[in-house]
Amino acid sequence: MSKVNACVIAGGQCKFGVREASYIDMVQEASKACLDDLPDLKPRDIDGLLFASTYVGRNSCQVNPAPVVAERVGLKPTSICTRVDVLCAGGSSGILLAQGLVQSGMAEVVMVLGSEKLYTPERWQIQYGEIAASDHDWDAPQGIGPPPLWFAMQAKDHMKHYGTTREQLAAVSVANYKYGFNNPKGHFQNELTIEEVIEAKEIAAPLGLFDCCPLTDGAAAIIIASEERAKDLSGRPLVYLRGGAQVSLHSVTANWPGKHLGDWPHMKLAAEKAFERAKLSPEDIDVAQVHDCFSISQIIELEELGFCKKGEGGPFMASGQTNLDGKIPVNTDGGLLSCGHPLGATGIRQGIEVVKQLQGRAANQVKGARFGLTHNLSGVNVEHTIVTYGREPKK
Repeated sequence: MSKVNACVIAGGQCKFGVREASYIDMVQEASKACLDDLPDLKPRDIDGLLFASTYVGRNSCQVNPAPVVAERVGLKPTSICTRVDVLCAGGSSGILLAQGLVQSGMAEVVMVLGSEKLYTPERWQIQYGEIAASDHDWDAPQGIGPPPLWFAMQAKDHMKHYGTTREQLAAVSVANYKYGFNNPKGHFQNELTIEEVIEAKEIAAPLGLFDCCPLTDGAAAIIIASEERAKDLSGRPLVYLRGGAQVSLHSVTANWPGKHLGDWPHMKLAAEKAFERAKLSPEDIDVAQVHDCFSISQIIELEELGFCKKGEGGPFMASGQTNLDGKIPVNTDGGLLSCGHPLGATGIRQGIEVVKQLQGRAANQVKGARFGLTHNLSGVNVEHTIVTYGREPKK
């Protein structure tokens, strides 16, 4: 039996932001944008659907949403139709699962569609719902759940052990908002200065308003197909899924796997596994989309991915190494800080950006990009998920 390669052939998203729209409205917008991205692709060509969402049951009162979504977007899945719930990594987990389905021969063309409706009429429900993302028996009763508090602790720890400064944290927001200025589908389209970031309203010291990604409604869709079907359906350069990894070493924060909160060994392990499976190294990656839910996250992620040495993420950011002319352009469509973070849709939005980069059609184009990477963390930093992409298949 010959080896089957999985390729990404199309992608699209709705406008991210505070939407007067239901999750169904948004998945319809995203799926249409995805199909419009490749006009020769018809709904009848798609035999599988993976729907990534965490809060659809809590905020939209819909359980078992995958068949509902399939019908509302005009699909009739015959190989797979199911929901994927991995919180912030639902979309990227769906992409990895779709890769496996295609490479196993179980499916030929799979749409991975993610959506969250996070804004609700009762604003208190938003943060109350966030607590459900942490370990319900142990962490949630202690109030360890609202993300800014936990990541503020990690920021303080990184500052203590590695000398990271407030200005270096702010450099993340400045860089990502600059990229997001050219992204009309993102939550925000404005640029920032270091001073504006530092002087903004404090959320949880040392993190201010612009160090935190916004609560966002949105949906995104991406389509994975076998190489053979991809060649039939798409005239663009093929983008191959090279491989990925997902690692979780704990659930309760008391069992944090690192020596201290500024070290993320579970992410480092996920990166090592993903690079090994993709037959790539950090030096091969031309563009990356990482999980900048908070400014400190991106600094630590650059270190654990191997783009800079441990403890040097702050100076790496401040020196402009994630700009288009830097060592590794990162979050080139604005990242979570500028685009927003509708949980299940985020990994898909990241994948779409990497595919556009590798096909030479991104708004903030990295010249000659051949290999790309996406990364998501989930919950109270308990899971890390990495997906790699390339202009050529793995040998």
